[in-house]
Amino acid sequence: MTLDDVCAAATVIAPHVVRTPLLPFGAGWLKPESLQPIGAFKLRGALNALARLENRSNGVVAYSSGNHAQAVAFAARLHGVPAAIVMPDNTPAVKIEATKALGAEVFIVGITERVERAQALVAERGAALIPPFDHPDVIAGQGTIGLEILEDLPDVGSVVVPMSGGGLISGVATAIKALRPDVRVIGAEPALAADIADSLRKGSVVRWDPNERARTVADALRDEPSELTWAHISEFVDDVITVTEDEILAAVADLARRARLVAEPSGAVAVAAQAKVGGGVAIVSGGNVDPALLASVLTRG
Repeated sequence: MTLDDVCAAATVIAPHVVRTPLLPFGAGWLKPESLQPIGAFKLRGALNALARLENRSNGVVAYSSGNHAQAVAFAARLHGVPAAIVMPDNTPAVKIEATKALGAEVFIVGITERVERAQALVAERGAALIPPFDHPDVIAGQGTIGLEILEDLPDVGSVVVPMSGGGLISGVATAIKALRPDVRVIGAEPALAADIADSLRKGSVVRWDPNERARTVADALRDEPSELTWAHISEFVDDVITVTEDEILAAVADLARRARLVAEPSGAVAVAAQAKVGGGVAIVSGGNVDPALLASVLTRG
């Protein structure tokens, strides 16, 4: 990916996304992508990818643990085309219902069956597949967050980005390193799903069992990088910080109490890691939290 790809995406998606502000938070800043219309950064990549499809007359298909599902459903409704979304059976109900409310047809499958079922739907319907991270147009859309951070805080020293499939950090790092190679791009992962941290230590992709990654409460961070995203991560990411489940949930509570932001556990992972960095910008990637989980976190004291 190149800076030109990201800049072109910024033009495409500008009419439909919130240009989220930077909010002061302790010694650093927050980039609250939880304020997007579908509650997560994923809208950027989905809008860019769907807008660039040469043929979308037969609709689109996606597989997702929740936020990409809502993003594709939103973008498909905007363009007046049908969307079929395959979601794993451990997806929080709040994300499934939100996807359906946007008009998408939803298929629930086992956690290891998402890709296969999505590919079958593409073949059956002649639809276009929009994957959650393994696509250049998706990555370019997510990279627009990096452009905005540099525009709003030119002297930023570090940007902390949650990682899973790697589409967000690939795009953000592409933009930041092209414009400011001195800025540190730091990945954040749950310790229970830290396959990228493991991979960077060993110098090649290490595959964790999907059921092992599924242990984390950060349900949107249970994927693994593709060859495309790994190429960007291995070249551009300066460091990785892993955080515990308790640290993630504490960050969810901290965001609600101190920043007045609702964040899902996955959205709070970069904030939990930011506390160990001591500043910089942390991307709050999503706010689609299960209400019962949020209530439980806030009453823990």
